[in-house]
Formats: sequence, C-alpha cells, structure tokens
Amino acid sequence: MYDPAAFEVFYRRHVDTVTRFMARRVTDPHTVADLTAETFLAAIDSAHAYRADLGSETAWLYGIARNVVAAEVRRSARQSVLGSRIAGRRLLDGDDIDRLEEKLDAEAAGRRALAALEGLPDGERAVIELVAVDQLSVTEAATALGIRKVTARVRLHRARKALRSAAAPMEQTAGLSYAGGKA
Repeated sequence: MYDPAAFEVFYRRHVDTVTRFMARRVTDPHTVADLTAETFLAAIDSAHAYRADLGSETAWLYGIARNVVAAEVRRSARQSVLGSRIAGRRLLDGDDIDRLEEKLDAEAAGRRALAALEGLPDGERAVIELVAVDQLSVTEAATALGIRKVTARVRLHRARKALRSAAAPMEQTAGLSYAGGKA
C-alpha cells in the first residue's frame, strides 16, 4: 500500500544519492532531473518487491536507476536513428538548471572513470561501477544486479585486473615522458 508521507521521507533520504548517480552517467541537467524522477516513480511501482534481507535501500534504488538509465540509452539510440527530438519535458527554472549543472560538474570525474570502463565486458563493468564509482558493497552490488555475491566478487576481481593491465602502459608512458624531461 502506498503511503505518501513515508514515501516523502524515503524520497528526501535518497534523492541526492540518486541524482548524483544520474549525474555520473548523463550530462544534460534536464535528463538528470527526468531520470531521477523516473527512478522514484519506478520505486513506487515496485516497492512491494523490496526485500531488506537482500540489500540496502540504496542498492535497491541503484538497481532501479541502472534500469532507468539503460532504458534511456535505448530510447536515445532509437531517437537518434529517427533523427527527431521528443518534446514535452518539464521546464526547469534557472535555479534548477544551476543546481543540476553543479552536480554535473561535481560528477565529471565519475563520468571520466565510467568512460574508462567502456572496454570491460558488461557484467564486469556493471559490478565495478557500482562498487568503485557508486560506493556500494559487493553484496549490495550483487543485489542491485540480481546476481550471486560470489559472481559479483569474481567479476570485480576480473575488472580490477583488466583495469590495472590497461593502466600499466599509461603509467609507463607517463614515466618515460617525465624521465625525458627536465627535473
């Protein structure tokens, strides 16, 4: 049963976290606002399915938010193919845009980190995003992804190993350019 007062408390407790999650994944303040709202609407629709014994509210919301972002990516791809823009977004006032642009700026490093993960297989990338970028525990990441904890640990290990291997040539190149320059 939907309880508006309880939802308001839940919303206020998690809106900033979900907004930051979205700001790490998209660059448009209108899209950040829309996807954050869609996440909470989906949370209302699926509140009956939440099980505290499987993970925290944050992990559950991140699972929903990942699905919302994935749906947006699919929608954007279809829209791009069609070459048209869908109108009708809620208008944001200047303060809303300024606030969301601040969050976008604050999450720029997170977006860069996510871009560096693009070469990983989907399962490994999803786990490391949730653990390293969104700061969930491995158990919470497993819950958000709907996989077993041991599977999440294996994927995290593989992702970290691949990222270390990818970073090694960059560090060597940086060291060579420094060694060749003036100290």
